[in-house]
Amino acid sequence: MNRVILLIEDNASDEKLTILAFKKGGVANEVVVVRDGAAALDYLFRAGSHADRDGNVVPAVVLLDLMLPKIDGHEVLRRIRADERTKHIPVVVLTASKEEEDVLSSYSLGANAYVRKPVEFAEFAQAAKTLGLFWLLLNEPQPAPRAKS
Repeated sequence: MNRVILLIEDNASDEKLTILAFKKGGVANEVVVVRDGAAALDYLFRAGSHADRDGNVVPAVVLLDLMLPKIDGHEVLRRIRADERTKHIPVVVLTASKEEEDVLSSYSLGANAYVRKPVEFAEFAQAAKTLGLFWLLLNEPQPAPRAKS
């Protein structure tokens, strides 16, 4: 099974840092990047420019920034959790926000984790490595639903 990481990030510098940190940490999984909330939902629900995407490729984890253009991260999370096809995908909010309200609302909407982006690259690389190891190697994904007979 192809265990991709879906990175929803509008900041090109943060995208590059995240991918570099994964590489430095030995995380070799493909990282699919989308730059706004609307594109994220299109990817997840195979709509718009992602309508032809292979439906068997489901992200192993979604890394979600909150401050996104078009549709913000909270709304993306709300829609992920509201749909049977995506409600069990692990979602890690990866954001610079230090607002307590963002932390509370993210967990209320069903985030699996909330990680503040460290400012220093060494800290960021360690955080990305830890995220990759946990969600891709240690975490046991939910089994696929059984076909009803």
